[in-house]
Amino acid sequence: MALPLLFLCLLWPLSCARAQTRPAAVAGSFYPADPKELAKVVDDLVGHAPPPAIEGTVQTLVEPHAGYEFSGGVAAHGYALVKGKHFDRVVIIAPSHVDGFSFVSVYNGDAYQTPLGTVPVDKAFCRKIVGGDMVQLSTRGHVIEGERGEHALEDQLPFLQRTIGDFKLVPIVMGDQSYEACRRLGLAIAREIKASKGTGTLIVASSDLSHFHTYDEAVKLDHKTLRAIGEWDYLSMAENFERRIWEACGGGPIVAAMIASERLGAAEPRLMKYANSGDVTGDKSRVVGYSAWAFIKPIKPLPGGPQFSLTAAEKDGLLKLARESVESAVKDRKLYPDVPVQFESFNQERGAFVTLKERGELRGCIGYISPVRPLAETVRNVAAAAALQDSRFPPVGVDELGKLQYEISVLSPLRRVLDTGQIQVGRDGLVMKRDDKLGLLLPQVPVEEHWDRKTFLEQTCRKAGLPPDAWQEADTDIFSFTAVVFDGPPPAR
Repeated sequence: MALPLLFLCLLWPLSCARAQTRPAAVAGSFYPADPKELAKVVDDLVGHAPPPAIEGTVQTLVEPHAGYEFSGGVAAHGYALVKGKHFDRVVIIAPSHVDGFSFVSVYNGDAYQTPLGTVPVDKAFCRKIVGGDMVQLSTRGHVIEGERGEHALEDQLPFLQRTIGDFKLVPIVMGDQSYEACRRLGLAIAREIKASKGTGTLIVASSDLSHFHTYDEAVKLDHKTLRAIGEWDYLSMAENFERRIWEACGGGPIVAAMIASERLGAAEPRLMKYANSGDVTGDKSRVVGYSAWAFIKPIKPLPGGPQFSLTAAEKDGLLKLARESVESAVKDRKLYPDVPVQFESFNQERGAFVTLKERGELRGCIGYISPVRPLAETVRNVAAAAALQDSRFPPVGVDELGKLQYEISVLSPLRRVLDTGQIQVGRDGLVMKRDDKLGLLLPQVPVEEHWDRKTFLEQTCRKAGLPPDAWQEADTDIFSFTAVVFDGPPPAR
């Protein structure tokens, strides 16, 4: 009998090993718990969202994660694009509503479950994208805490089960939504998707938009985020989310998905649908915003969009505003109260810099890189700051006011540089970023200094407090922008 007993002992660990399946946490609340009813609800939502013609391949979806009665109609417009298509793997990136932790949690279990069945986890892929303290294999954000479980990731699964069928899942919950966490996650996902040749991978970023504003306030605030996604300016998005200037309940997942998608060749962001809860319930006092996006790999290069421009009258108005703001700040130590709104361009949120010169020499220069305020407010604020707060110079005195010359630079959205050989001196400004270090040089600077492209890159690194050759290193992100640059006539002699 010894041999059979030994054999049973050897089998015991294997027979006791159980798959770690994450059960459905919000079935019956965010979506129906009955499988037949759930299938019908999803099929009806998708059926009422006929997809537009797309020239290219859908790489990524951005989808809302509220209860289906609120956001399901918006979500369906994204999922209708992939209905009937085959994907071996779906990477879902979601925020954490239930658990607070300071890293990105890649699920280390075996499967996720919904009333429609069990979705196996692609454990090999999950292991390959983790690294360091920032992106870890973990159950944090995935397991059910008490009576509540994270809904943002789970909410996407029934739509995927009904539109694309069988797939393996890479479940990710972001406890840390900082830019650096988004960057590391996005790069890791792109790297492993590229390495998985011959397999189709869909990325889904789970995010709602603003929360609990009035209808009109929500639409205004949400369109700041929507415009940044459409302009592919994820650096400004990340910074404005972290400063709580803009809102998205899943802003980090959107940024991470954009970083991954960009490395995979997706260059066309397509807004499929925007709405908010007020459009569904009729209660417009406190609404939640929803959007569905597709990031598409185009078949052929996309034409450039319309360039931002200003008329002579608009430029004169901004120069006048900058002058009056400086005079108010220097004479009265007060922010100039009047902000003109006679031009629509003045109400558009734009990054801008005001440069002050005296006898041709720099006397101050400060600006906003990201579009945090309407253009007129930005010019007013940074003009005063350039006069009094540029740490390289003493504050401008009253006796200098008549000697100052004003130059304004209105910035385009930031785009990551894919090829430094495409940087054009005189056209492009540069932003260099690594970790918490960031430096910017305006397009006119290399022209004034007679720099070539390499010197321009090196000097932007120095401006960021980085070694001059940091632009060649993988940990450094380079962003470019153009600018509308104009100045006023020199002071009378």
